[in-house]
Amino acid sequence: MGGRIAIVADRISWEERRLIETAPDFGLQAEWVNDESLCLGHADPQSITSYDAVLVRSRSYTRGGLLATLAEASKIPTLNSASAIHACENKLTLRAVLRNAGVPVPDFRLVLSRKDFAQALEELSPPVVLKPVFGGMGKRVTLIRDCDTAQSVYDYVEDLGHAFEQACLVEPYFGGGSIRCLVVGRELVGAAEFRSGGTDWRNNAALGNRNRAVAHDPDVVSIVESVVDELGSGVYGIDLFATPSGYVVNEVNHAPGFRAVASATGADIPAAVARHVQEMLR
Repeated sequence: MGGRIAIVADRISWEERRLIETAPDFGLQAEWVNDESLCLGHADPQSITSYDAVLVRSRSYTRGGLLATLAEASKIPTLNSASAIHACENKLTLRAVLRNAGVPVPDFRLVLSRKDFAQALEELSPPVVLKPVFGGMGKRVTLIRDCDTAQSVYDYVEDLGHAFEQACLVEPYFGGGSIRCLVVGRELVGAAEFRSGGTDWRNNAALGNRNRAVAHDPDVVSIVESVVDELGSGVYGIDLFATPSGYVVNEVNHAPGFRAVASATGADIPAAVARHVQEMLR
């Protein structure tokens, strides 16, 4: 079954280009739609209602869920769902949703003030990671190794952050490695370990750090399935940390970059996405 697919994103990167190139192999026509040019509302313009499905890949931590909400309201099959995107856009919401579902997540403290920050440091003890509730790609994520520098670090949050940008999480530091699991539909199509390299302690795939394919550990598969059970089928980048008591879910990305995972594992992720879109349209 064919169809026209809108790839709603702020820009075309390697992932969007590969999705567009792969779509015709599955009888689909995929086109980039700039997420800054839709102006959706009560009477949605032809630019969105003319498509058979919408694939939301906006990297903004506010646009994706809003656009998915209105696309769904127009009865257009939308990937990922608005509810899933809203959960992934907000690290606190995601932690609460997963924790309530029994999915293991790191210990954390919500920090909304300097008083919160001081208490979080007492309860968790450095080294800890300070990260914004809203954000991605490793930006503004700070490793605090000792209390001597902690208050100076928080000065930047307090003085330069605005409104919701000041909302942060403090969590334990689990070392310089994580496992990125790329899910399409309900299937784990590729898993790779990312480790920090050089002078940057962060191990995000977006930062180009070292990576290698890893086997589909049954414990990893079980956690991934639990996440998908809660969020619904979709396209996700699920980041796990290994701890002495098992894996925990650090983040779930609703518009994941997958170039590094594809390179490390050889998985044809664009083809998997195209097949899943086909299934949506049946």
